[in-house]
Amino acid sequence: MISVHDGQARILSQITTVAPPELLPVGRGLGRVLAEDIRSGMDVPPTDNSAVDGYAVRSADIPGGGTRELTVVADLPAGAVFSGALHTGQALRIMTGAPMPAGADTVYPQEIVDRRGDRVTIPSLPRGANVRQRGEDVKAGAVVIPAGGVLRPQELGVAASLGLAQILVRQKPRVAILSTGDEVAEPGDERKPGQIFDSNRYSLRGLVEAAGGQVSDYGIVPDLFEVLESRLLQAAASADIVVTSGGVSVGDYDLVKAVLQRAGGIDFWQVAMQPGRPLAVGRIGGAHFFGLPGNPVASMLTFHLFVRPALWKLGGRRELDGPRFRAVAVEAMKKKEGRREYKRGILAYAGERWEVRTTGPQGSGILTSMTLANCFISVEEERGDVKAGETVWVEPFNAW
Repeated sequence: MISVHDGQARILSQITTVAPPELLPVGRGLGRVLAEDIRSGMDVPPTDNSAVDGYAVRSADIPGGGTRELTVVADLPAGAVFSGALHTGQALRIMTGAPMPAGADTVYPQEIVDRRGDRVTIPSLPRGANVRQRGEDVKAGAVVIPAGGVLRPQELGVAASLGLAQILVRQKPRVAILSTGDEVAEPGDERKPGQIFDSNRYSLRGLVEAAGGQVSDYGIVPDLFEVLESRLLQAAASADIVVTSGGVSVGDYDLVKAVLQRAGGIDFWQVAMQPGRPLAVGRIGGAHFFGLPGNPVASMLTFHLFVRPALWKLGGRRELDGPRFRAVAVEAMKKKEGRREYKRGILAYAGERWEVRTTGPQGSGILTSMTLANCFISVEEERGDVKAGETVWVEPFNAW
C-alpha cells in the first residue's frame, strides 16, 4: 500500500497541463481562477483626493496654534474638477473623493470648522491631513492580482477599479462522475430489496463544483463489464477527469479495476489509510481516473485528499493545499499504528485554543456524521491511540 503523502505526490506529478483560458466579464468572475497577472495601467487613486467632506486649504495657511479665517471661493462635488488654483487665504468646500485643487494639500473635516457665509474659521491640523495620495492604493505597472488565485468579491472590485471590463480566467476542468453497482438505485426511482439510494454522485457533484470543476453526470452503471467499459470510455472522451464510486475493492463484482487495466492503466489502488483504503488511480483514454470507494464517507474523504488537489492543479490554482493546523483533542480516540486515520470532527475555538472532538461512531457508511462535522481529524501513521489533551491535526471543511 502507498502512503497518503506519496499518493498525493504521484497524482500531482502526472498532471502536467492546465485548463485553457477564456475571457469573461468581470461580473462573472467570482470563484474563477485568474489565468494571467492583472497589472494596473494607472495609479489608484489617479489623483490626490479628499478623504472627507470638508474644506481644502493650503498648508501655508494652517495656523501653528489658535485659528485662522479663510475665504471659501467655491464648492467642489465628487466627480468634478476645480479649474483654478487655491491662493493664500482661500479655502474650497470639497466632497469625499473629489480631486484636490491645485495649491491645496490639506482637508479640514466640516465637523471641526466654523463657517459663516463665505468665511470659514479653521483650527490647527497637520499638513496633508485627510488627503488620499495619488497611487497610495496601487501604483501604475504594479501586479495587483497575481495569476493562479481564486477570484473573490474583493478581487473583482479591484479589477473593476482599474477599469477592466473583462478578465482572463481558466476554463473549468471537466469532470465526469458515475456510480457503479447493482446495489444502488437512483433517488426518485423504486428501490428494490437489497438496494440503497445513490448518494455518492450527489455529494461528489457538490464537491467537484465547490472545487471549481464542471460536472457531467453519467448516472449509475450496472455490474456488467462491457457496459462499464463503454460508459467509462464515453466519459473519458469529453472529460479531463473521470471519477467513479464503488467497484474498486476485491469482490467478484468489483469491476472498475479490471476495466481500467484493459481500457487504461492503474497507477496504484490501495492507500494506507482508514477509511478509504481501496482507491484506483490511473488513466482512461486521455483522462485522469479516480475510482473512489463506495462507502459514502470514504468517497468524500478520498475526493478531499486526492481528487481536489488534482482538480485545483488542472484548473491553474497556485495553492493546492487546504487549511491544516493543530487542535487539542478533548476526548480519547482509538487508533491503529501503521496507517493514517481520518475521523470526522467538530472543531471549536475555546477562548485561547482550538479544540476538537469526534462526531461519534466513525463507520465509513455513516453519511450523517459528515453533516455534523466541520473538519477531518488526521492522525499520523506512526501514532497509536490519542489521549484527551493531546494535539492532533485538523483539516477544516471551509475549503469546500
